[in-house]
Amino acid sequence: MTDEAELQLRADGTDATFLPELGMVGISLRHGGSEALVLPGGLDAYRGGHVIGLPLLAPWANRLSGRHYEVAGVDVDLSGVDLHDDGHGLPIHGTMTAQQGWQVAASTDTSARVRFDYGARPDLLRAFPFPHEIVLDLELSDGRLGVATTVRPTGDRPVPVSFGWHPYLALPGSRVETRLRLPVCDHHLLDRRGLPTGHTEPQAAEEQPLGDRSYDDLYALGADRTLALVADDRMVTVAMEDGYAFAQVYSPADAPFGCLEPMTAPTNALVTGDCPLIEPGDEFTARFTVTMSEA
Repeated sequence: MTDEAELQLRADGTDATFLPELGMVGISLRHGGSEALVLPGGLDAYRGGHVIGLPLLAPWANRLSGRHYEVAGVDVDLSGVDLHDDGHGLPIHGTMTAQQGWQVAASTDTSARVRFDYGARPDLLRAFPFPHEIVLDLELSDGRLGVATTVRPTGDRPVPVSFGWHPYLALPGSRVETRLRLPVCDHHLLDRRGLPTGHTEPQAAEEQPLGDRSYDDLYALGADRTLALVADDRMVTVAMEDGYAFAQVYSPADAPFGCLEPMTAPTNALVTGDCPLIEPGDEFTARFTVTMSEA
């Protein structure tokens, strides 16, 4: 599939493959012969800035409202910084797509720890001038992948937390057969640019067919942080655990995938300031799991 070196995990009929030399993107998650991930456009699209498979979105997930933000007392001008945009001029999904520099610190058949020293990259600090280290801890078991993401400041200033993940999940059935399961939460209303308006509406727990509906929706999660794609015989579940208070659901009306995205902060949080800050000497860890099972 690729010329890049692969990090492979295997456990009880479940396999996961990541590419440390290409953004640490996950390109395969298989269980019982079924592939859970979709790679729209393939690796060439990913190298060009489009997300696929299981990619980390950092240091911010989703889009910013412009090329300027001020957070933690630091004024950041993104003018002239080479960033992928959303097709309408807004910077999207941070700087880590297809980035080289990940180092595998430890690995076994079923687990791995991988690090990235963001503070050692002056080019990346132009877009996010908050030196830090990212540590990923991966755990694979029968039908389940756990991902813990830790951010540790490596400089003398606080680090804003606004990262997320964007799993492109294969639908367990057709769009008519596949149902989106949502917990009780708050649905953020978005403007025409996909940015939160500041208004929310209650979202009841529900399980509804995807059908011909197009999703690109932001939710503030409550006590139950589990979302799922469900068909009659198979189910893919994403449980947003510690650190993930928000989720984005993305699935265009004709797409063969559904994205259930763990997010540590709402869209545009670096601009609005609605994001946690990690003080030097502290760390922030967020965890999610993807589980493949029978419905």
